[in-house]
Amino acid sequence: MPGPVLVPILGDQLSPEISSLADRKPDDTVILMMEVTEETTYVRHHKAKIALILSAMRHFAEELREVGWTVDYIMLDDPANTGSFTSEVARAVHRHRARGVQVTEPGEWRVRQAMEQWRTSLPVRVRVVPDTRFICPLPDFYAWAAGRKELRMEWFYREMRRKTGLLMDGDKPEGGRWNFDAENRGGPEAGLQPPAMPAFEHDSITRDVLAMVEQRFANHFGSLENFGWPVTRADAEAATAAFLKDRLPLFGKYQDAMVAGEDFLFHAALSPAINIGLIDPLDLCRRAEAEWREGRAPLEAVEGFIRQIIGWREYIRGMYWLEMPELADANGLDAARPLPDFYWTGDTPMRCLSECVRTTRDNAYAHHIQRLMVLGNFALLAGISPQDVSDWFLVVYADAFDWVELPNVAGMVLHADGGRLASKPYAASGAYIDRMSDYCGTCAFDVKKKTGEGACPFNALYWHFLARNEKKLAGYHRLAQPYATWRRMTEDKRTEYLESAETFLTTLEPAAAGWARG
Repeated sequence: MPGPVLVPILGDQLSPEISSLADRKPDDTVILMMEVTEETTYVRHHKAKIALILSAMRHFAEELREVGWTVDYIMLDDPANTGSFTSEVARAVHRHRARGVQVTEPGEWRVRQAMEQWRTSLPVRVRVVPDTRFICPLPDFYAWAAGRKELRMEWFYREMRRKTGLLMDGDKPEGGRWNFDAENRGGPEAGLQPPAMPAFEHDSITRDVLAMVEQRFANHFGSLENFGWPVTRADAEAATAAFLKDRLPLFGKYQDAMVAGEDFLFHAALSPAINIGLIDPLDLCRRAEAEWREGRAPLEAVEGFIRQIIGWREYIRGMYWLEMPELADANGLDAARPLPDFYWTGDTPMRCLSECVRTTRDNAYAHHIQRLMVLGNFALLAGISPQDVSDWFLVVYADAFDWVELPNVAGMVLHADGGRLASKPYAASGAYIDRMSDYCGTCAFDVKKKTGEGACPFNALYWHFLARNEKKLAGYHRLAQPYATWRRMTEDKRTEYLESAETFLTTLEPAAAGWARG
């Protein structure tokens, strides 16, 4: 009698509708789930990220068993665990006398490369099927990108709106506009009190995982003290419902705001659950749209939220696979400075950076403006190595998988891809941070002071960045005004900016080796 088909399910494929199970039946299938050292340590992931994925995997295995599937689950501390996907799949093929392997395509390039080797290393047929949880299949994205000089997200987003029908009135966008970004730029206001995030009680599975992670990964970055990520489908549903009811109405207005001590504000914080498969992204968008149609949330808030999912998320995934593997080594601005130590310790008098590192350490989370316009902006201005920055982002955030993190960092944050993704570098002086946050009021540096002792470092670094990259960036239409301002400055003023930046840069202590890898 022929053996079953073995279906490996990875830690970011925790969806009942995963494509590898679509044509399978429980009586002829063994599902393989593996906790492997290779995945927990290829970079030294934040403790909370490891705990989230392992607890969610263990809960998903129980969910599958409850509906009749046979699940072969290999725990991290199993003495026989070989520590890699490839070896564990080979062991399982032999153990179950499997007649074949069927697996949903992975989200990351390095895992796909390993999976391709299964075709020759395993003694059975290996079938890799597309991941149907995304709205835009990769062949469709490649077709959209073919022949275009500019691969801008905005045009792709409009195609996704038409495809899904979200916020559409016939063939026109609701409200007469595709994008309501201009209405979604509110800064912090006195007395702003966002609702509390939903809390989830830790069951025995999660408690066991937290204890194991604290012991086994004690030298990894981050804290487990505040661990509160949803690890079951029921938790994820509760988090979704709380966001739609309590925070979506003001999400748009305050999505770019930053307030010290308010780590989530009106953000959904659902991206980790989406990225590991606990939430269906299209269903989430339809539910957000319903909040507007029922009059419970304004159009600008709902449009901004939906754009992040069917626009950015889908676009970033397409760009990742379109640009890999070259994207991993991209360094279009020749940035080579090592990552400063304060990205790990938070020990810096720059309050914006210390606060963003703190929430990252405490929660494995910071919202998109903290990532882009504080942490990322500093790395861009200071000329930090793209590979160092990408590794850091991959380590520290619970929602960071290579496919979503790398193109965001290399393209959006650091402009290392030469402008393939973004129409200009997202560089800003301290004035932007001051306008969008309450960080500057009690900072050791004066955001109004441009150069010299006590001046906000972002101010001089901004002009230093433009000056050292002038040959590469001066032709960008969206940078014409800053470069015109630079050229109108006196020689003495330009020198003052450059010397002030150089003086500051000499104070940066590089991070010790091994924080991210090793």
